[in-house]
Amino acid sequence: MKIGGFRIPMAASLIVWAVLWEVVGQTGASLIIPPLSAILARMFEIVPTPSFGAALLITGKAFLLGNAISIGVGVPLGILLGRSTIADRMILPWVTMFLSAPLSALVPVIMVIFGLGQTTIVMTVVMFAVWIIVLDTRAGVQGIAPSLVEMAQSFGASRWQAFTRIYFFAALPEILSGIRLGLIRAVKGVIIGQLLVSIVGFGSLFEIYLSRFLMEHFWALLFILFALAFAINEILVWLERKVEYYASSRH
Repeated sequence: MKIGGFRIPMAASLIVWAVLWEVVGQTGASLIIPPLSAILARMFEIVPTPSFGAALLITGKAFLLGNAISIGVGVPLGILLGRSTIADRMILPWVTMFLSAPLSALVPVIMVIFGLGQTTIVMTVVMFAVWIIVLDTRAGVQGIAPSLVEMAQSFGASRWQAFTRIYFFAALPEILSGIRLGLIRAVKGVIIGQLLVSIVGFGSLFEIYLSRFLMEHFWALLFILFALAFAINEILVWLERKVEYYASSRH
C-alpha cells in the first residue's frame, strides 16, 4: 500500500487500530472495551494459570479429534466426488448446502443425537470443518489431467494405488488449502460447541469472565484464540508453499 508515494507496511493499519483501542479504553467511554495494554497484560497473566492449561487440554482434544475425523472423511469423499459423476451429482448438493447453512442452528440437533458431552463437541467441530475440505479436494481432483490417470491404468495400477499415488498427490495443494480453511472454521466450531453443549474448556472460561464482567480477561482469552488460529493458518500456508510444485506437475 502506498500513500503519497511512500510505501506503508500492511501492519501499519494494526498499529493504528491498536492506538485507537488504547485511547478509547483509557477514556473509559465503554465498559466492554478496556485498554489494550491491560488486555495484553492479562494475556500473560492467564496463560500460566492451571485453569487455562486445563481448558487448553480439553479444547485441544476435541479440536484435534474433530479435525482428524474431518480430514479422514473429507479427503476421500472429495476424491470420490472429483472422480465419480454419479457420486458428485448425489452428494455435492448436500455438501454445498451444509457449507452455506448456519451450522450453529444445527448444534441442538447434534445434542439430541449424541447427548451432552465431548462427543457432541467433536461432532460440532466436524460439521464446521469437513465440508470445505470436501469441496477443495474435489476441485483439486477435477484439475488432474486425464493423461495421468490413463498412464496409471496402462501400467496396471489398482484403484488404491491410483488413490494414493495419483489423486492424493496431484490434488495435494487444494487438499492442504481445504484443511487450512477447515481448521480455521473448526476453531469457531469447538468454541460454539463448548458454549452451547456443555460449559467446558475455553467455553467455561468465557462463561466465567462474562458472568463476572471481567472484560480484560474475556478479551485476553479471545486474543489468545485469534493468535492460535493465526499460527495454525501460517503453518499450513507454509506447507502449501512447499507442495506448490505438485500443482504444476499434474498436467
